[in-house]
Parts: sequence; C-alpha cells; structure tokens
Amino acid sequence: MSLSLYNSLSRSKESFEPLDPQRVTMYVCGPTVYNRVHIGNARPAVVFDTLFRVLQTQYLEVVYARNITDIDDKIMITAADLGEDISELSQRFAQGYFDDMAALNCLDPSIIPYATQHIPEMINMIDRLVAKGHAYAAEGNVMFAVQSMPDYGKLSGRSLDDMLAGARVEVASYKRYAGDFVLWKPSADHEPGWDSPWGRGRPGWHIECSAMIEKHLGETIDIHGGGQDLVFPHHENEIAQSCCAHDGQPFARYWIHNGFINIEGEKMSKSLGNFRMVVDLLDKYPGEVLRYVILSAHYRSEQNFGKELLDSARRSLDTLYGYLRGLEPTVPRLNQDSAGYKALLDDLNTPMAISDVHRLAKEMHGSSGDAKAGLQSELLGIAGLMGLLQENPEQWFKGAAGSEGVSEAEIEVLIAKRQQAKAGKDYAGADQVRQDLLDQGVVLEDNREGTTWRRS
Repeated sequence: MSLSLYNSLSRSKESFEPLDPQRVTMYVCGPTVYNRVHIGNARPAVVFDTLFRVLQTQYLEVVYARNITDIDDKIMITAADLGEDISELSQRFAQGYFDDMAALNCLDPSIIPYATQHIPEMINMIDRLVAKGHAYAAEGNVMFAVQSMPDYGKLSGRSLDDMLAGARVEVASYKRYAGDFVLWKPSADHEPGWDSPWGRGRPGWHIECSAMIEKHLGETIDIHGGGQDLVFPHHENEIAQSCCAHDGQPFARYWIHNGFINIEGEKMSKSLGNFRMVVDLLDKYPGEVLRYVILSAHYRSEQNFGKELLDSARRSLDTLYGYLRGLEPTVPRLNQDSAGYKALLDDLNTPMAISDVHRLAKEMHGSSGDAKAGLQSELLGIAGLMGLLQENPEQWFKGAAGSEGVSEAEIEVLIAKRQQAKAGKDYAGADQVRQDLLDQGVVLEDNREGTTWRRS
C-alpha cells in the first residue's frame, strides 16, 4: 500500500509520488524565535515528524528541513524591550524550541537552516526577480509585483481583489499595487542590516523560506508543510517568488497543512490571553502526553485542547505502559500489513493508528509466550512510528513530569516500612503508609513479584 496525502493545492487526496523514487524532499516552516513556543507551534512539528518517520519506512532517503526565522521585526522589538542582543535572544529561544520539541519526542530534522545564514542567497533571488520583471525597487524597499504572476492566489483559491478585501495590507506610496509584498526593506542605523544592491537592509519574511529551500532542497521539492494559517499570505507568496525566480518551474508538488488548535473551545489568540506555552505544559505533563493529544485528532481537523483531554491522554498512556510493565524488552517490528500502518499511509490517520495500538495492547495482554512477544514487538513498531511508548515503563510511572514532593528514595523507604508493618500484621499501619503515599500522588500496586508504584 502506498502513501496518500491531502494536497492543499489540488484540494484532494492524492497518491504520493516523489520526483526521485528513492529520495524525498520535505520542508516545514519553523518558528520565529522571539518567545517560547505555544502548543499551536508544536502541532506541525509533531505532525510532520510523524510523516518524516512514515516516509522513512518507504524511501531510501528523506531530507527534511525545518527552518529557524531569526531575523524579524518581532524579534527586534522583543530584544529592545528586554535590552538584549538580537542574536543572543534568538539563539536562546531557538534552543528553547529544540528542547521543547525533543520533550515531545520529535526527531531532529535532516537540515535546520537559519535565516540569517542565508542572506546572500536571498539577495541573489531578489536580484533575479527584479531582472525578470517580477519585482521592483522603491525607496530602499524591493517589492514583489503580484500582478506579474497570472495565477497568483492558486493555493488559497482567492482572486487578488478577494485577498485585498480580506487582508491587512500596508498602504504605502511606493507600492505599484496595494497587494505587492516586501522582499527587502531598509534598516535604520540601530537596526540589524546587511549591504545589498538596494542599500543596507534586511529580508522580508517570505523570501527567507524560498531562498533556503532553493539552496538545500532544489528548485522543486516534494512536500511543503506548515499550519493552515500560513496558506495566505506566507505560502502563497513563497510560490510566487520561487516559481517566478525559476521561470515557472513548480515549487512544491504537495502542500500539506495542519489545522488550528483551540483552547477549551475558543480560538487561541493574544486578545483572549489563552496561549498555552509548551514549556508550561511540560511542568504538568510528560511530553508524550502532549504528543498523544496532538495525534489523537486527524492533522487536518481543528483540535480542541484542554485539561480534560490532557488528563485522558495521560490515563491512556498509563494503560498502554501498564500492559508493557514487567515484560522483557524487545526489538520493535513494523508489520506493514497491520491496520495501524495502513491508517498512517492513508493521509496520516493517526487516530485510527492509535486505536490499533490499543487493540494490539489488549491482544498482547491476553496472550503468552511467543505470541505475546510478537504482539509486543508489533505494538512497539507502530507506536514508534508515531513517537509513542518511547520510555521504559518503570521510568514512565516513576518519572512523571512536574512531580514534586516525595522522592524515589523516600518512596522505597516507605514501601519497605509498609512491608514490615504487614509482616508484623500491623495492617492499619500498612494501610496508612499506602494512604500517605496516595495523598502525595503515588499509587502502590501489589502483585506476585512484590509492590510497584507510579505517580498519579
């Protein structure tokens, strides 16, 4: 069974066929690093990390690039407010992003290009666009002339008039047309800037991705991904720049977009103050819980995010790790005929794949011997494709994120005290130890081998 993906450009699900049968190129828009990232930023990272894993089961080489935007007006404003050097601030928040995504079990992309490391490539592309009549210089700015591209708007499916009516367009006297967008802008003396044919300045946002893709992945790539909010203007403008710079060559063959995340039924927005920072959520939940929640909804759907869903995901993972607890470690094995794998090949249907993981876990729990070991290996194989069940079960139950108070050593001492009480037939004392630990968020579980514990 081959992979099929919903292509935002054709507005239909298509069989995926890369340009090179052995090599896939994929680019996903990363963060603008002026703050720690919120859960909405985490969704594309988790979704495309999962796609990266699935692609690696079908192709010899998968080159996955996810950029870091480290020059932007928001970064400049934040650095000025904090009295911090721009490069130091952007590097600090870039590292915070890497830490957060690692906690969500995201693999490192093949390439992590930084915008500021590609200024010459951006200037070169802008220069070509000017020479080809698709851009013009005006008062230190260089603008892309959207009317020079006959099919501008094909990704979002809107005409120029529609886009102008629904967008916040900067009114400027130097624009030939109100919808023209900036490729290069002048920098004041106190602002970061680079020398260019149009004076000292800095790049616009859209040109950054086009130039980095051209350098690392080529003129035409297989997959371009990101959040639905990037369809217009960012991805639309990337298409315009790249296609016009390459004389009409296709830019990306498959456009994949994940849906929005809502918080407790409301759209996440600054005005509502309901942003959920990943770093704050990690204080309360293991990263795998956040990943499970994100994958529990189909990537193209809107997703409601809240405490109830997080708690439910934690309980589901507790159940799965509970089935694995006490079993000998085994090598994961991917069964390509399994329902879970086929679900992932069907436009990355992670909810159905998760359902299959639970089915396998229940079958494994009711089996024994070689059959149990085989099911365990298959379970870990499909879960691993989604970045789930990556911890040792004992560590999962003992190392809950955000756990405070009683330490592991103290728990073991209290368990020994309880065993002594039971041996001396002091059952009331043994029960009191159990209750004291429960009050501190530690659950004791007795079995034939003795007593195990987990944080609730």
